[in-house]
Amino acid sequence: MSIITVTLVILVAFLAGMEGILDEFQFHQPIIACTLIGLATGHMAEGLFLGGTLQLIALGWMNIGAAVAPDAALASIAAAILVTMKGASVSEGIALAIPLAVAGQVLTIFVRSITVGLAHGADKKAREGSFRGVEMFHMIALCLQGIRIVIPAAIILAVPATAVTTGLAAIPDWVTGGLAVAGGFIVAVGYAMVINMMATPKLWPFFFLGFALAAVSELNLIAMGLIGVVLALVYLQLAPEFNGGNNNGGNNNSSGGDPLDDILNDY
Repeated sequence: MSIITVTLVILVAFLAGMEGILDEFQFHQPIIACTLIGLATGHMAEGLFLGGTLQLIALGWMNIGAAVAPDAALASIAAAILVTMKGASVSEGIALAIPLAVAGQVLTIFVRSITVGLAHGADKKAREGSFRGVEMFHMIALCLQGIRIVIPAAIILAVPATAVTTGLAAIPDWVTGGLAVAGGFIVAVGYAMVINMMATPKLWPFFFLGFALAAVSELNLIAMGLIGVVLALVYLQLAPEFNGGNNNGGNNNSSGGDPLDDILNDY
């Protein structure tokens, strides 16, 4: 384990912690965080496979109001380190991701409680007219979110691999099996929540068509994705609600005759 590898892992952990709040570059998402850890440690395949599986579980993890979701950042980083650097299997990493996410949930609530005081400090600087002071408090709060992932990651890195494998071997099969089953349930719940948010009567036929094409053909994910894009473009061209002329009786002077182009221009 070289210094460069450790530095890169800590950097990814720090970025994932900050992105859990920013949601700008999505470094906290399992598919990205685990892949980056795999790339830094030279185990790209294991990291990508772990991240892809955890991403299905994390689909249903979202903050709603004051309810804080399980922490995908800590689950991704810690599980990826265990798999790529400590000898744990991918299945063991997936099973451990659930309790790690719950632990991360507690940590993020603790850090957010601390940032309440920082917000008051930023308000004081704002009353004083100090833009630099407001930015300083914002950056401190953001760095705290990164540190909450860095510290657990550093602890896992410091633990010898033999101790990790011994500890994993000591876990009863019924515990790891139960966690794996629970993870499978969470995947189903995640899909259900996503479908519930995006489902409309007009889109259900495409949903079932995708399942039918996947079941009766040998199309891979790339082919299915291309078919989905083509169907979406055709739908935009034909659906009346995306045709300004049909909705407004031809009174929409800004329409250029291309519904897709008009929709993109609106943004």
